[in-house]
Amino acid sequence: MNLSNLQPAEGSRQSDNFRRGRGHGSGNGKTAGKGHKGQKARSGGTRPGFEGGQMPLYRRIPKRGFTNRNTKEIIGINLSALEGFENDSVVSIETLMEYGIVKNPKDGVKILGNGEFTKKITVQANAFSASAVEKIEALGGKAEVI
Repeated sequence: MNLSNLQPAEGSRQSDNFRRGRGHGSGNGKTAGKGHKGQKARSGGTRPGFEGGQMPLYRRIPKRGFTNRNTKEIIGINLSALEGFENDSVVSIETLMEYGIVKNPKDGVKILGNGEFTKKITVQANAFSASAVEKIEALGGKAEVI
């Protein structure tokens, strides 16, 4: 068995294309499969999350903290991750994505100064730590803020 020949069990799928409320002969006349009276027999129904008058779960659980709408998610990359690039190359966010170092840059990429670094390269990113700039420029490279 593999994905190309998967199918539901025999009789487990039922067609939903028959018309309800079209007389006794149809097998689904009179109450149209809704039973007799009650809230579920009528049109409208309840809103999602309604628990029959009981205090709903989303109101029973306490509120905690808050979410800042203006926060930015910055991705941190250590200098040791840039060791794979050749000397005199230009490393931008696009090249980092190409090499698989960054999957989703979100709100920006910051270069951090952790790890050994031995290449002379030009790095273009949204932000740099002071130690990263120091290490890059000590080897003759450039740290350019986009």
